[in-house]
Amino acid sequence: MSTATAPDVAPPGSLLPVADGVYAFVQPGGGWCLNNAGLVAGRDSAVLVDTAATESRTRRLREEVARVVPGGPDHVVNTHFHGDHTFGNGQFVPRAVIVAHEGTRSDTAEAGLGLRHLWPGVAWGETPLTLPTLTFRDELTLHHGDMRTELLHVGPAHTANDVVAWVPERSVLFTGDVVWSGVTPYILMGSVTGSLAALDRLRALGPAVVVPGHGPVGGPELIDATRAYLVRVRELAEDGLRRGMGPLRAAREADLGGFGGLLDPERLVGNLHRAYAELEGLAPGARIDVAASFKEMVAYNGGLPACHA
Repeated sequence: MSTATAPDVAPPGSLLPVADGVYAFVQPGGGWCLNNAGLVAGRDSAVLVDTAATESRTRRLREEVARVVPGGPDHVVNTHFHGDHTFGNGQFVPRAVIVAHEGTRSDTAEAGLGLRHLWPGVAWGETPLTLPTLTFRDELTLHHGDMRTELLHVGPAHTANDVVAWVPERSVLFTGDVVWSGVTPYILMGSVTGSLAALDRLRALGPAVVVPGHGPVGGPELIDATRAYLVRVRELAEDGLRRGMGPLRAAREADLGGFGGLLDPERLVGNLHRAYAELEGLAPGARIDVAASFKEMVAYNGGLPACHA
């Protein structure tokens, strides 16, 4: 696998109000390791949904949060285990309790800081592995005066154990990487069928504001667009299997139509690996050969995908 040179760095993220007492931290570009986060600032306490990939980007997040909540959040929720959403945990403890699904805690411990090795040119800084100390299985509600943040386990979707954060009093939904905006979804470690079920569940909540894991904030149309892309992935996988093509060739010959302009299109290869495996009987969220898929994704892209974190 090729090694990337030092990348151009994307602009810093900003905390934007999306409802009364609810904010989205959006990192422009939204590509690899440029995730979004969120803040729910209630009368009695505050919760931060996800952190950031690098020390400097998490420092920026912390500074933005401090403008609204000078003492910092009381809880930090990790929607899943990937490092762009968890590497900044250490900057919020010991004040904040780190919360996640019990499977996310074990996956975080297993993955460690491995993401850093994929892009050695990124200025990661100090990102000590900081595991959740409060875990749950199905649902957990955090109360902040007149608001609630409902943590709902909806995986397997993007990973085996995704969690979303729903603020019903403000009709705001933080989806983690279950939903994407202008960026190619990535479900190699999760499930196509599980994602479709999760997206239907999220649509049924009736959110007015949807904060995706990557890309601009929107409304329920983001859920619909992510779902439509994954339906297309499943169709391409069915066609590829019928024609006896592997995922890489199927991706190279694919007609993505309106999805062809999404950022980071190379993820199609990984998505097809998962879709093929499920069509051949692999259970949603079950382990898959991530390294082999990533190598084919690099081949499709003509080199390591760009990371501007």
